[in-house]
Amino acid sequence: MDREQVVLVDDAGRPVGVADKATVHGRTTPRHLAFSCYGFDAAGRVLVTRRAATKRAFPLVRTGTCCGHPAPGEDLADAVRRRLVTELGVRAVDLRLVLPDFSYRAADESGIEEHELCPVFVATLDGDPRPDPDEVADWEWWSWERFLDAAARGELSPWARLQAPLLVEAADPLTARAG
Repeated sequence: MDREQVVLVDDAGRPVGVADKATVHGRTTPRHLAFSCYGFDAAGRVLVTRRAATKRAFPLVRTGTCCGHPAPGEDLADAVRRRLVTELGVRAVDLRLVLPDFSYRAADESGIEEHELCPVFVATLDGDPRPDPDEVADWEWWSWERFLDAAARGELSPWARLQAPLLVEAADPLTARAG
């Protein structure tokens, strides 16, 4: 079985190498390429997930719809589509990059650190999720206002808390979707 690899990036976001995903998330994590996606249903609700208990970093933390890492050489949008299907069993009807330069560094309660260049996408999703339990503990459709309130109260992952106000600044995700 092949090990999942992540793309290491420098401060300017340029690829500088690859590493096994299992080796990069620790107490000192090298900066690497990732992505986040916020998926909406036809009614304009955002899909909020809670990370599985078995996740190494930020277990059981509520967050946006989907996050992940592109494989070396994989197009970011293709990686988002792949993770939506494998993690949640849903397809993006449309997909749009809205925060291409988002980056963050955060550690969970155990000290496991995330250090990512993490472009942010929005999408319309086709149907309800059928999540992989190794990835997602549970999910709910939330109004965008409820999501923003939860982010402001610190009830979501560090990256979702940081992304929420930037998404509002960039463009209302409900109107920023293609289609």
